[in-house]
Amino acid sequence: MNIVNDITMKTIVNKLMLLAAGLMITLSCTTDIDRVTYLGAGAPGVVLKVSSTSNLVLLKANESYTSLLFQWTNPNYQFSNGPSTQDVFYTIQIVQDTVGSDFNSPKMATVAITNDVTHPFTVKDLNNALALLELPDETPHHFQFRVKATLAGGNEPIYSNVVKIVITTYLDVVYPVPANLYIVGDATPAGWNNDVAHLVPSQQLTKVKPYLYQINSLALTQNQFLFVPVAGDWTHKYAFDAPGSTNNPMGDAFKPDANSNFQAPAAGNYMIQVNFKTGKYSMTKL
Repeated sequence: MNIVNDITMKTIVNKLMLLAAGLMITLSCTTDIDRVTYLGAGAPGVVLKVSSTSNLVLLKANESYTSLLFQWTNPNYQFSNGPSTQDVFYTIQIVQDTVGSDFNSPKMATVAITNDVTHPFTVKDLNNALALLELPDETPHHFQFRVKATLAGGNEPIYSNVVKIVITTYLDVVYPVPANLYIVGDATPAGWNNDVAHLVPSQQLTKVKPYLYQINSLALTQNQFLFVPVAGDWTHKYAFDAPGSTNNPMGDAFKPDANSNFQAPAAGNYMIQVNFKTGKYSMTKL
C-alpha cells in the first residue's frame, strides 16, 4: 500500500512540475511578445529644406512679411509593434557658421515646434531668433540651420542635414532704450537710495552698444535689486514679470514697470549687462 501511495505522489509531483514549467514557458513567451522595442527612424530620417538659401537682407520695414519657409520630413520613428503614434518634438537650431563651429557652441538660437513639419519665419521672427546670437547688426553673417527631432523627454534625438545661409540682420529692440540706466536695491552698496548722489557714478551702467548697457564690476550681496532709467525717480523701473523674486539670479528677462524685484546671486563682484535687444540682463561673477 505504501509503494502505491509513493508512486501516486511522485506522479502527481511530476505532473505539477511539468505544469509549472509549461506555465513559465508560456509567461516567458507572452512577455517576449508584449515587449516593445525601439528600432530607429524610418528612411530617409529628417530632411530639411528651406525656401531659399540665397543671401538675405532683413529690413525692419518688411518685418511682417514671410522671410524663409522651413520644411522637413517626419523621422517616422519605428517600434517593434509598428510606426510610432507619439508626438514628435522639433527644434530648429541656429549657430554662426565660422571655422571650426558646430552645434555644440554655447551660443545657439533655438525655435521649438511640436508635430508640425513646416515653420514660416516672418522677417521680425527670424531677426529676433538671430539676435539671440548677439552678433553685430547691419552686416552679413554666415549661419547654419538644422532640425532636431525627439520623442517626449528629449528621447531618441535625430538631426537633419545642415543648411547654410548668409543673412544680414537689423537692429531691433524689445523695449525702447533709455538715455541712462542705474541699478538700485539692498543687493547694491547704495541700498534702496535712488538719488543721484548714491547712484552716480558707481551704480550707473554705461551704454557700450546702441542696445546694451554694462557695469564692469559691482559688489553685490544676496538680496534684491531693480534697474531704473532716471536717478531719483521711482516712476519707471525695469523689473521681473512674475510673482515673487523667482528669477534666475545669474540673469533673466526684464520688463518695464513689472511688479517683482530681481533676486541677486551669491555675494561677490559681478559684471552686469542689460540687453534691450533680447530683453534680458546677465551677471558674470568676477
